[in-house]
Amino acid sequence: MNLLLIHSDQHRYDCLGANGHPFLQTPNLDRLAREGLRFTHAFTPVPLCTPARNCLLHGCWPHQHLAICNYDTEAPRGARPGLVSYSELLQAAGYQLAYIGKWHTNAVREPPAYGFETWIDEGAYPAWREAQGLPPQPAANGWFGETDPGITGRQSRLAWGADRVIETLGRAAGERRPFFVRWDPSEPHLPNRVPPPYDRKYPREEIPPWPGFADPLDGKPYIQRKQRRTWGVEGWSWEQWTPIVQRYLGEITLLDAQVGRILSALDQLGRGDDTMVIYTSDHGDMCGSHGMMDKHYIMYDDVVRVPLLARCPALVPAGRTCDAFVSSALDLARTFLDLAGLPVPASYVGQSLAPALRGGPGPARETIVSTYYGNQLGLFTQRMIRDTRWKYVWNATAEDELYDLEEDPGEIRNLAAQAVGAGPLARLRLQLLAWMQAEQDPILNPWTQRQLEGG
Repeated sequence: MNLLLIHSDQHRYDCLGANGHPFLQTPNLDRLAREGLRFTHAFTPVPLCTPARNCLLHGCWPHQHLAICNYDTEAPRGARPGLVSYSELLQAAGYQLAYIGKWHTNAVREPPAYGFETWIDEGAYPAWREAQGLPPQPAANGWFGETDPGITGRQSRLAWGADRVIETLGRAAGERRPFFVRWDPSEPHLPNRVPPPYDRKYPREEIPPWPGFADPLDGKPYIQRKQRRTWGVEGWSWEQWTPIVQRYLGEITLLDAQVGRILSALDQLGRGDDTMVIYTSDHGDMCGSHGMMDKHYIMYDDVVRVPLLARCPALVPAGRTCDAFVSSALDLARTFLDLAGLPVPASYVGQSLAPALRGGPGPARETIVSTYYGNQLGLFTQRMIRDTRWKYVWNATAEDELYDLEEDPGEIRNLAAQAVGAGPLARLRLQLLAWMQAEQDPILNPWTQRQLEGG
């Protein structure tokens, strides 16, 4: 089984044509959904880059691998020694491995230390750009992004990365060993510095607010207001947000175009039918939802729910959807080993998606959990558990949150302190407590257990 993983950064679940976006053009990702399997309830185990990437690499929760926040911030460390990565196991089994793009997993150990024979860092793009006589990327607007007027889409970092993927696939397809190629573009992570015409592909006046935009944050943790103030976006109107959203959506369409080029290259190499192509992201992006930027201190679906698509004509029945709860990074790590026919280490806590890929059922979960430990403003412990209707967020040092996703899909009304939510709140608290006990979450102690048991 050849494997191609496209693992983008900060791509919202709802920003995909196949997932119901009303006008965003993603024809190539939609093709993966049409010709393969689309997962409708995939969630990140942690909505933050370094922790999520270590979950994917090692198949376990952040409190187990210990890289709980981005390695250049509060807890600067990679995963604890002694864990085995899926990539090392694949290499030992005879796979040829390649990694292209953003790493941001371990500040000391780079992909070759994890079995990747080929490692192409997207940090080489600025030098390539200069060598082509192109101006450097603009950076006048900081994290809020801007137009990159000096290049075309084919000269963007996304296209540069896709070129490296296509070259790598060309080499790998000629060998007798199976391949695992992984592309991790930084996009559509902010700042979105987008070349024409993608920077204005979607007119601002035609972009509606996110369902969660008009949120007064009543009865919600203090840190959400502080997040707005820290980013300098408190009180912004939707008109102020639309340029940022416009560029974000445009960058997703530019990313989609590169996915199309890669799929075409696979077909030309004669490997389109026997290669498992998986597309997902480490987490989502607020991009103005709830009046916030980026992804910190919140467990809204804007950041915890992610796209997940898989296609392999030789194995995966076309045009199916799977509504089961999927813990994206954890389940994929186990799935890679399962598809390769390899034993799975006991430290891997996910469930294999291989049965679903072969036309069977998805993971048997009644709920899904996501975790957060803090970043940028210090550590801030959160745990989320949700079922198909209700979401509960336990904030260790602030108000709890409870949302009725059926009546309030934008997650605006916090029902944790209201009588209407008492039953679901008590049930989800105990389910979260059971999960923390089973996974040996170290934040569980006599004081926090009292919170969850007694409310």
